[in-house]
Amino acid sequence: MGFAKKLAAILVGSTLLSTAAHAEDLNKLYRYLHANPELSLMETKTAALLAGKLKDLGFDVTEKVGGTGVVAVMKNGDGPTVMIRADMDALPVKEQTGVDYASTVITKNRDGIEKPAMHACGHDIHMTVLIGTAKELVAQKANWSGTLVMILQPAEELGLGATMMLKDGLFTRFPRPDYNLALHDNPALAAGKVGIVPGYALANVDSVDITVRGIGGHGAYPHTTKDPIVLASQMVVAFQTIISRETSPLESAVLTVGSIHGGTKHNIISDEVKLQLTLRSYKDEVRMNTISSIKRIADGLGRAAGLPDDKLPIVAVRDKEFTPATYNNPELAARLTRSIGAKLGADNVKAMDPVMGGEDFGAFGRVEPKIPSMLFWLGAVNPGKIAKAKENGEILPSLHSPFFAPDAEPTINTGVKAMTAAALDLLQNPEKKNEKTE
Repeated sequence: MGFAKKLAAILVGSTLLSTAAHAEDLNKLYRYLHANPELSLMETKTAALLAGKLKDLGFDVTEKVGGTGVVAVMKNGDGPTVMIRADMDALPVKEQTGVDYASTVITKNRDGIEKPAMHACGHDIHMTVLIGTAKELVAQKANWSGTLVMILQPAEELGLGATMMLKDGLFTRFPRPDYNLALHDNPALAAGKVGIVPGYALANVDSVDITVRGIGGHGAYPHTTKDPIVLASQMVVAFQTIISRETSPLESAVLTVGSIHGGTKHNIISDEVKLQLTLRSYKDEVRMNTISSIKRIADGLGRAAGLPDDKLPIVAVRDKEFTPATYNNPELAARLTRSIGAKLGADNVKAMDPVMGGEDFGAFGRVEPKIPSMLFWLGAVNPGKIAKAKENGEILPSLHSPFFAPDAEPTINTGVKAMTAAALDLLQNPEKKNEKTE
């Protein structure tokens, strides 16, 4: 049998999820993870639980990589190395879904402040799918050859976890991948379907803090002051020209001023205003131009207002929180569209548009030399709910909403099938397989 035909036969074959017991095990795991969320950089119990499950499956497991991260390695003969990643952290959101396994957790964050916690971004789905995929691939070891690296990543919501694991030797202490894979649940896509975006799929994300300084005084005598509120307002308007007049219409970028605070009373001109910005882009050149233009405009407007050098605006880019764009290697995306389609049915694999959301999975593919990577969308909503929402003009809960509750069982089932199909495709070793069949 030829390589392509053998792969197709494997992908359409039976899976562990055909057994009710295995599906119920994954459902129980999901419900536990959902009800017991842990915030970013505090994922200790989650990591220990899942590390134990991977050890039981025969993986060589290392804990506390990049903080609370877990790396599980299984070598199964010659062939490529494939990394599959899931993120672990929850969000400081009070759950209002009404499901019987809803989180009621109140916990301290890394600053010691008590916060509610909820898996409002579906990381519990991601972790459950990773464990289900691990079980599938262990059961099908005869059908693949190579090295499987499965990682559980902390602090995705802070944009820190991927970089923390890389700095802790993810690609030096452990086998360096030939391919990186991940998925993310999607609150607008029906359960049973996946979405694939070739090329840029998610954006660069930067957070910028600007301190606009002035010379305060009485509101009745503005001529004796340098009003930072007026100056900050000019900046908010001027910044919009970076996108509309300095960025090519063929490129994509977003600059949003999400917060502006200053002043204490009606008749007092303050001496300081704080701005907080979020920047989104795909290409690094666009990102750097946006940042440099913000600095230029802030400085120029401050000088135009007559501020002395020691009162000019301060622009601080939070470099540690930078989330790089997720770029889906087009050739890899095309290949896995076919292999996932062979498993789920081609009609259940949708071509989708890129979004301006952020995901630090992109950091794993940006190392030199670059590693072909792909993150695909996993439908998470009951198809009937989507149809009803369209009919009624209703907006369904988004990620990070306290009302977001995935249709868990079909979502997990589809995620495991799709990720297993992708891994089996990439972990085929044509030379070795051909040797066995000649």
